[in-house]
Amino acid sequence: MKKTNMANAHASDIPRQNPCAQCGAPIPQPDWIELGEGRISYLWTCRACDYRFEAVAIFDKPAAIEHPPLAA
Repeated sequence: MKKTNMANAHASDIPRQNPCAQCGAPIPQPDWIELGEGRISYLWTCRACDYRFEAVAIFDKPAAIEHPPLAA
């Protein structure tokens, strides 16, 4: 098996129980996390109402993210 250079998120850093943007039901964890320069994007899917949305955390300093983006 080939080892790949994937961005790793620590389990303690992943947001939990985010409320759905439509119905407010808690979502246990994001479906997808994408690290970017100065930001982290989270894709959430609500199992209660099937609504999907993205939340973005933006940091003041681009150096806050240890890994560069994997794709353009």
